[in-house]
Amino acid sequence: MPSIVILCDGEFPRKAYPLYLLDQADAVVCCDGAVLKYLRYTRRRFGEERLPEAVVGDMDTLPKTWQERLSKLIVHESEQDDNDQTKAMRYVLGRHPDVTEIHILGATGRREDHTLGNLGLLMEYTRMFDLRKVRLEAVSDYSTAFPLTDSCELHVGKGRRVSLFSPDNTLTIRSEGLQWPTDGVVFDNWWPATLNRAVEDVVKLTFSHSSRALVLLD
Repeated sequence: MPSIVILCDGEFPRKAYPLYLLDQADAVVCCDGAVLKYLRYTRRRFGEERLPEAVVGDMDTLPKTWQERLSKLIVHESEQDDNDQTKAMRYVLGRHPDVTEIHILGATGRREDHTLGNLGLLMEYTRMFDLRKVRLEAVSDYSTAFPLTDSCELHVGKGRRVSLFSPDNTLTIRSEGLQWPTDGVVFDNWWPATLNRAVEDVVKLTFSHSSRALVLLD
């Protein structure tokens, strides 16, 4: 199954691209109470409720009546070491080893703590899971975010806003094609490599060593 959407319980998308990903997905996996937003959306969009493949999480935001109604879809994981987004990732990769694209929607908005945590987890997933054959990204109405682990070329398009983040303050990322080169940036906080812009269609990033980084595009 090549393309799966994980729908988190943040801000539900309204713009065309994330909704296209949702409509075209081969399967949708909802995090806990996000299933209610998905059911409302499918009623408006298609005139009928369309059920997701699964509802994954600790069920702390899904009312009991809905847990009973959707009992056949629920994958109840009560452990609190991982959040629902991570539990959904684990479900998808365990159930669909042939997946090639995972698009996470609703990971941001409504709560800043969830937003920061969910985006940071994209980098952590490169260590937790084997994603060598999987395109992973979190898409909202405002941005697309995805993790990197090594040097690469990004075909982003001239003029696109680009921000870089990393938890590794020993990492150096040399850049070509950005308005402000990142060669001297020390990743010791969230802001040093943000608010940049592509001045070429292709941006080349060269890592000093394999590590974890996050790219955020507008």
